[in-house]
Amino acid sequence: MKKKVIIVGGGAAGLMAAGRAAEAGAQVIVLEKMRQPGRKICISGKGRCNITNIAEVREFIGHFGKTGNFLRQAFARFFSDDLLRFFEANGLKVVKERGGRVFPASGKAADVVAVLLKWVEKCGVEIRRSATVEKLLISDGRIVGVVAGGKEIHCDALIIATGGASYRKTGSTGDGYRLAEAAGHRVVPIRAALVPLETAGNLAAKMAELNLRNIKVNMYADGKKRREEFGELVFAKFGVTGPVILTLSGEVVDRLSKGEKISLSIDLKPALDEKKLDARLLRDFESRRDEPLSSLLRGLLPREMVPVCLELTGLSPERTAIDISAKERRRLLNFLKDFRFEVTRPRPLDEAIVTAGGVDTRELDPKTMESKIIKGLYLTGELLDIQADTGGYNLQAAFSTGWLAGGAAASGE
Repeated sequence: MKKKVIIVGGGAAGLMAAGRAAEAGAQVIVLEKMRQPGRKICISGKGRCNITNIAEVREFIGHFGKTGNFLRQAFARFFSDDLLRFFEANGLKVVKERGGRVFPASGKAADVVAVLLKWVEKCGVEIRRSATVEKLLISDGRIVGVVAGGKEIHCDALIIATGGASYRKTGSTGDGYRLAEAAGHRVVPIRAALVPLETAGNLAAKMAELNLRNIKVNMYADGKKRREEFGELVFAKFGVTGPVILTLSGEVVDRLSKGEKISLSIDLKPALDEKKLDARLLRDFESRRDEPLSSLLRGLLPREMVPVCLELTGLSPERTAIDISAKERRRLLNFLKDFRFEVTRPRPLDEAIVTAGGVDTRELDPKTMESKIIKGLYLTGELLDIQADTGGYNLQAAFSTGWLAGGAAASGE
């Protein structure tokens, strides 16, 4: 007689778990609260879906910080190379881009969802849409089913794959945390991760939508430099976003919660130290001595930044290069190497790409994703207290933990 496995949530972890459990011989039902499964996959990677990253496993795990070691077992069983072979076998062509990032060749995240849905259908998985789970059914320390839509549905094993609490319109409303806590699990306080940051004043708004590439951002906490990142930043009406900011945001959020004062310093010319940059300024000022500063600065800065630079340095746009003193040139150099913003707060959790915090991984068996508290209960993906920076790492963790849980739930390991 087939084991009956219920999966709560039809996202990356849930669909992978469903197909894997069905392939292993289980009767599988996916309970998805939305009408369309995989909605969060569809908006990931700005609609392109950064499926995974081809970094080797040690580097990969390093992107998860202190909780990364929990994933060693899952990655040992199903890692990026396995995932890429899976998608290739199921007809999805992929491309590898800078930083080891992997995307569908079509550039459409919806194609990833389509492949997953076609696969689980072929495996015989039943997907029940608009099905919200209200309660877990537990007897003698073992999962026996759920209550969904007011009706009991019984099972031999249950996988919770509901995702986090960001992008609520996709169905990630934090239901899994409530269910896990009801089963006796500890949930590390959830918070925003990979989230844009709001800044003081209106300088960012004056440069809204300006995209800066190949810059360095230094993060200061209570006046001490704590971290630096190199890459791309985007200004917004509320503050700053982009890959560099998202990577820094997890630590920024945690430090802000402790009451630390956070500032970001943008080095607009990271390839030049101060001595070389000053020499360049001197050359530019000499060769273009009769030009007004508003024109000369266009050779150093994007157009949108020129008025901001002049405002912060206190220089008139009509001043000619020959009239600039050494002290005034120093002010320009400081702007180019140390353009500072005070961070006031992160954007709301609903705008975060992933949710930090979640179910304490110490309460799970890393070889199976099974709960150490309730037999037959498995927890996966973003629901867990594991989160990485951008680059395909988080989605791979969802696929890997889902694959592991699906196989274990079907076999009863």
